[in-house]
Amino acid sequence: MRRLLLGLLASCFLFLPFARAQEKRVEMDDATKKATAKALEWLKDRQNVDGSFSDGAYAHNTAITAYAMIAFMSQGHLPGQGQYGPEVGKAARFLMASQRHDGYLVGARGGNMYCHAMATLALAELYGQTGDDMLKEPVKKATDLIVKSQHQNGGWRYEPQPTGADISVTIMQVMALRAAKNAGLHVPDTTLKNAIRYINSCYRPTDGGFTYMPSSGQTGFARTAAGACVLYLTGEYEDDRLEKLRKEGKPNPIDYLHRKFDSPTHFYYGHYYAAHAMHQVGGKDWEDWYGRLVRYFVTSGSQQPDGSWSTTSRREVGPVYQTSIAVIVLSVPAHYLPIFQR
Repeated sequence: MRRLLLGLLASCFLFLPFARAQEKRVEMDDATKKATAKALEWLKDRQNVDGSFSDGAYAHNTAITAYAMIAFMSQGHLPGQGQYGPEVGKAARFLMASQRHDGYLVGARGGNMYCHAMATLALAELYGQTGDDMLKEPVKKATDLIVKSQHQNGGWRYEPQPTGADISVTIMQVMALRAAKNAGLHVPDTTLKNAIRYINSCYRPTDGGFTYMPSSGQTGFARTAAGACVLYLTGEYEDDRLEKLRKEGKPNPIDYLHRKFDSPTHFYYGHYYAAHAMHQVGGKDWEDWYGRLVRYFVTSGSQQPDGSWSTTSRREVGPVYQTSIAVIVLSVPAHYLPIFQR
């Protein structure tokens, strides 16, 4: 028995370096670190005096501000920690100041549930990492608003009322709820279960993709990336399910995403979710995906000399939005954001 126990212990210690090596197979190389560092410096110079960020028609917008804030946080910058800690603090204060009495995080210039979800996600991630009591009540009020606005079919739409649902708005609410739950706030299990039920109703086994609504027949890259990301993060997708589908030669969302990497429709929005979905899958899928991300964002010359990603060939919202997402997806191997960790 003693020999058996010693053998088991030895095998565990032998496995640990291998496991760590597997985790480190995907890392940010020097070129990627330099590219994202330049991008963060560019973003810093775009912050407004009130702590917000603007992008084209989206002036002092809570969603744009949240994306930029998460970009800084994706490399470990927090208030009192890191070079861009002050920028994160100012952005967080702007988001909190934008909250209405009912918890809606859209500010004086208005917005919708997209804006609310992104702002909730950013503040919840910050609260989870810092434990700052100033953040707790705003995150709680924002979370409660999402719960109250859920439609009976399990999804959400553009307004903070249970008036309808689509997969895009729904997934953003689930991401925000998951971040709030990770941070220790109460989120009803039934809320998440009903949301997952709605997301699954948009899945199409014929090609492995997700549609915009259950009644909409066309699948797409961005909605499939978002659907897969959330289902992996909530534990609804398991590795063995993917392997089983592949062995049986059946369509699945991960292979769908590999085929659609260069999809021109909602390219940045789709890659925001796809990177995290692939990271959850891990292994060769993640290695190949991250390699393609680096080739597109770093080595292909798509980054502008000033550090931004603002090319018109894939213009989507604006350069602050695009640059923020590029930094976020390239920074996944740094493992700073709790919601995207395995």
